[in-house]
Amino acid sequence: MNNVGFRIFPVKREVPLSILKEYENFATPHLSDNMHRLNGVGSSIFPIHTKKKLLGTAITVKTRPGDNLLVHKAISMGGDNDVIIVDAGGDLNNAIIGELMVRTAKKRGIKGFIINGAIRDSAEIKELNYPVYAKGIVHKGPYKDGPGEINVPIQIGGVLINPGNIILGDMDGIVSVPSEVSKDIVPKVKELIKKEEEMVDSIEKNNLDTSWINQRLKKKGCKDV
Repeated sequence: MNNVGFRIFPVKREVPLSILKEYENFATPHLSDNMHRLNGVGSSIFPIHTKKKLLGTAITVKTRPGDNLLVHKAISMGGDNDVIIVDAGGDLNNAIIGELMVRTAKKRGIKGFIINGAIRDSAEIKELNYPVYAKGIVHKGPYKDGPGEINVPIQIGGVLINPGNIILGDMDGIVSVPSEVSKDIVPKVKELIKKEEEMVDSIEKNNLDTSWINQRLKKKGCKDV
């Protein structure tokens, strides 16, 4: 029987916990810069909470606009270090999650939500400071009819997200790291962090080398008048 559009696949947790923990001290620009700035979710998806970082592996949900039946199911499947990412078509007419679902997910160890759609109970979510990113806020609740799919590839903010990807979110936004390259990214990010620390030290000592600016301008053919 062909049931495309109304299917549930198992949760993928392919990234070892030891690798996931390496990302705890990383920031989204570090990851973005090491993936040619193409794996960052667009700015239309913004943080509803205050400052807490989001880090975990993706449980993906594809649902029709305004319906959260499959989101409830995803919460029941989730656990420690999971992030639930919902593509609800970017629709802002009905909220996909609210305070009660957030509290349930938090209790299960789920690290946060990313919703390509609307949420509600924003004040309560801010008080909880539980990581929730969304496209908008509306008081109108959702329907619970389906259809939808769990743990299939989805697209949010111009980025393809596969189940099991590492998801890092902070106040600058969200970056998705494919699980198969998650280990390879770690040394590159550590090298970048070290370089930035050296630059900060040079700035504080007022000896930062800026000769590259004129070199770049000359190479680009800029005329110095």
